[in-house]
Amino acid sequence: MAKRAAPEVNAGSMADIAFLLLIFFLVTTTIETDSGISRKLPPIDDTQQEDVIIKEKNLFTVLINGKDQLLVEDELMELKDLRKAATAFLDNGGGTDNEGNKCDYCHGKKDPSSSDHPDKAIISLKNDRETTYSVYISVQNELVAAYNDLRDRRAQDLYGITFKEMQKNLSDVNYKGNKDKLKEKIEKIQVEYPQKLSEVQN
Repeated sequence: MAKRAAPEVNAGSMADIAFLLLIFFLVTTTIETDSGISRKLPPIDDTQQEDVIIKEKNLFTVLINGKDQLLVEDELMELKDLRKAATAFLDNGGGTDNEGNKCDYCHGKKDPSSSDHPDKAIISLKNDRETTYSVYISVQNELVAAYNDLRDRRAQDLYGITFKEMQKNLSDVNYKGNKDKLKEKIEKIQVEYPQKLSEVQN
């Protein structure tokens, strides 16, 4: 009696199926990226730095507590109002003497109890360990936006173009203007409205 041959499984198309599944998962999978904060660290300075005395009126304190509540100058504030409050503080121009305290380009209320000059104004951001990352980032964005708004306005007053557009032109490879002069203008505005943002964790 003749033996029957065992039936063979056709595995020829298995490689094709595996390849198609691999392509499918590569195309449909999304990779989440964490949002972060762009910061440029100051250069290392080996020389000893003297302690700088800061007047209390030149310090704008922002605290985020463990319940994600915003305390600005010890008063509760909504996130939507933070940018306006920070802008008013930075652009106050309350200094009266000519020893670097008087601001000729400030549009603020010139309140003597608030900041003297944008160069002297410092924003101090404090947060608790329980503060959520998303709220911390949102507060950071509002504070940086206050600086950007003031720089945009100053650039518009001086050069008829926003600060953001100036930075975009500087990084544009095909920009036809003089990049050195543009860089000088950008640095001038950065000096007039320096970003002094101190971050502390409780």
